[in-house]
Amino acid sequence: MSMDPSRYDVVIVGGGAAGLSAATTLGRSLRSVLVIDSGTPRNAPAAGIHGYLSRDGVSPGELLSIGRSEVLSYRGMVIDGEAVSARRTPDGFEVILGDARRFSGRRLLVTTGLTDGLPPIDGLREQWGKGVVHCPYCHGWEIRGKRIGVLGTGPLSVHQALLFRQWSRDITLFLNDTVEPIDEEWDKLAARSVTVVDGAVASVNAVDDVLTGLTLRQGSSFDLQALAVGTRMEARSTLLESLGLSTQVHPSGAGRFIETDAMGGATAVQGVYAAGNVSNLMAQVITAAAEGVMTGARINADLIEEETRWAVEGRSGPFSAASEATVSRSIQGLRRHGLDDGQTATEMAPAATGER
Repeated sequence: MSMDPSRYDVVIVGGGAAGLSAATTLGRSLRSVLVIDSGTPRNAPAAGIHGYLSRDGVSPGELLSIGRSEVLSYRGMVIDGEAVSARRTPDGFEVILGDARRFSGRRLLVTTGLTDGLPPIDGLREQWGKGVVHCPYCHGWEIRGKRIGVLGTGPLSVHQALLFRQWSRDITLFLNDTVEPIDEEWDKLAARSVTVVDGAVASVNAVDDVLTGLTLRQGSSFDLQALAVGTRMEARSTLLESLGLSTQVHPSGAGRFIETDAMGGATAVQGVYAAGNVSNLMAQVITAAAEGVMTGARINADLIEEETRWAVEGRSGPFSAASEATVSRSIQGLRRHGLDDGQTATEMAPAATGER
């Protein structure tokens, strides 16, 4: 464990499911770990988390509170603050917070998640996480059998409409002057009895904060009980960009993410790792938590490999066995074993004579 209160084996930026799971794994590995959390989780508007075994329906805030307690129980540290930049140091990395606090670690893990970009439609953001949803596996059960609209936002909107068809027979895809289905997609929509409406959407309507439908720019209104929206997902990558990393376009076209290696976790900058939605746009909460566990274990293995190399090279401390042997040979020669064959004294005699 580090004795310096500002220096840790691992600094984790992001206190969501991925970051806290990684911190717990590292704490159980006897590592000193610090989690820096800005307090802006992506799923804050949601009433509950779903698909998380044993935690189904728990509020996002409660899950994070439980996670923080577990990190603290393994001597990890969790602080509130926004990390604005990071830099490489001779011993690892230094993270600088917006309030000028600085913390350093041998390894850096970024689990800052992503932001959901929504179209600029009146009333849409106000219903986000309530009447407006995005993932059928997160929200499908709660809106099963209802009148569900799917707002066209990009190339995945047809796929999203066909997915939500599993939860309701009453699905309407609003093309929103954005989506142009190809012939094969038109056939699929027709075969699944998905209604398709052309025209741009002007507003999302609600009464007493309950979604009631939407209105097109040309004036037509439609009654709905839920609206599914495919967001533009953008990794929160500012900290990683300060280290020279940049986001990549996701193969699905759904947004931009930070790429990690095939094993998962390691970025292109040695010693810097990423997990959760910042590197996996499609990860649900339980997936992000699992990635945090795996990446935490990988970081611990990386640190063990480094420490083993130090030991082999005799770099475990100023008085290592290797360094003592070198000093002993240079000063005492064979006399370090209690022997003196006369060579040492003979070799030193000319120098001694010359000094007189």
